[in-house]
Amino acid sequence: MKLTDLRGILQYIPQFREKTFIIAVDGVIVTDENFANILLDVAVLRSLNIRVVLVHGASAQIGALAEKNGVQASNLDGTGVTDAATLQLALDAANRLMHEILEGLSANDLRAACTNAVIAHPLGIIHGVDHLFTGKVERIDTELLQTLLNQGIVPVVPPLGFDGDGRTYRTNSDSIALALAEALKAIKLIFITAHDGLVFNDELIRQMLVGDLQKLIQSAGWGLVSEMFSKAQHAAAACAAGVQRVHIINGREDEGLLAEVFSNEGIGTLIYANEYEQIRPAKKKDIRAIQILTKKAMEAGELVRRTRADIEKSLTDYYIFEIDKNPVACVALHVYPVQQWGEVASLYVDPSHENQGIGRKLLQFAENKARETGLTELITLSTQAFNYFQSKGGFTDGTLDDLPPDRREKYDQNGRNSKILVKKLTGAG
Repeated sequence: MKLTDLRGILQYIPQFREKTFIIAVDGVIVTDENFANILLDVAVLRSLNIRVVLVHGASAQIGALAEKNGVQASNLDGTGVTDAATLQLALDAANRLMHEILEGLSANDLRAACTNAVIAHPLGIIHGVDHLFTGKVERIDTELLQTLLNQGIVPVVPPLGFDGDGRTYRTNSDSIALALAEALKAIKLIFITAHDGLVFNDELIRQMLVGDLQKLIQSAGWGLVSEMFSKAQHAAAACAAGVQRVHIINGREDEGLLAEVFSNEGIGTLIYANEYEQIRPAKKKDIRAIQILTKKAMEAGELVRRTRADIEKSLTDYYIFEIDKNPVACVALHVYPVQQWGEVASLYVDPSHENQGIGRKLLQFAENKARETGLTELITLSTQAFNYFQSKGGFTDGTLDDLPPDRREKYDQNGRNSKILVKKLTGAG
């Protein structure tokens, strides 16, 4: 691990310390060879004083046991009818998985406890069909779970619910994870699956506002991979219930959990409830971030070299695009009041966030700012990105005569021979 990786993790710790993460692991991942690494990642989270509750599914194991025993399972995921034979399969599968999880947590020096914190009642008769031993979450015993968490114990919750008369019900693990996240006021719900995340029209969704996801779901999930529809539904419901972030990742990716939690780009899908992205004025504390962002571009000759003093001198011209409070892009709008012109400068997006439309958002933001200020024309100088400004920003070729006198003097001095691009702001002022 590089020191820069550690620095990246450190910026998240104050946000996460003493907060609760619900980690819901599909049964097929519990028996995957990478599960040991997931539990190691859980140990890292615990070492940072992050409170973790583990929930596991059992569909894959119920199916395997049914085939082995020659039993016809009535339902695998806890949403359909659960007959007595299938309930027994679910109990056997849950017991085996629980043992593997407790064993793995012990290997990482973590204390854990299997819980009966899910109070459930029968799902009942739906459209004339009795769902028998399928359960629906009634409530979560938060007092029990908080007691365990306060003592540094990782609660492990099976895909089962229990009623006051001692009966057990097969309960869908996604719905349990949702109920836990809501009851414990978790800041993250993380689904660990056998898929890379939510895929829409054959493309992985990297980040999506919950409102946009709800629209997809309302359209019957057209374009979503069918196996992940339940995750999409429960992710949307979790955000609507107050969970800030829901992550859906592939549990077969080594270090995937940490990469998702401790980096802006992550590895899977992030569904977010509140403002995840924002553009804001740069502050003095952002100068270092601007320097780090633009360093490689300056070395490659894409951007003019600017020292810390240069940035600080015109800091009020700079704007930061941040994701989860982390700067990932920047832009500057330098104003020439005499001519009522503005210059778009230092537009740069971190490579890990390219092709997400961030540059275009910043460019549009700068243009809107220019119009608000009453400027009549925008200029920008570019050595390598001129096609971008022309195609995305509507800039056209300009000449030296389009530069204000003091800007032209700097242009002559730096010898970069940048292309001059201009854009008239019709309707400005």
